[in-house]
Amino acid sequence: MAQTVTQPSQDPRAVAILAKNIYREFRAGGFNERDVMALAGELLSLVTTDVKSRQHDTAAE
Repeated sequence: MAQTVTQPSQDPRAVAILAKNIYREFRAGGFNERDVMALAGELLSLVTTDVKSRQHDTAAE
């Protein structure tokens, strides 16, 4: 029987599930709420850098 594989971007639950897993692992590893917030900030920084880079590349074309 063929099984359909759903891409993460097509499954609205995927990001929430991933976030919950990362949070649980982080907390189980001994990190506190402040550390979790720092992680979130770092992720946002990475996304911001990526978006700015793409905008710069698109503008250069």
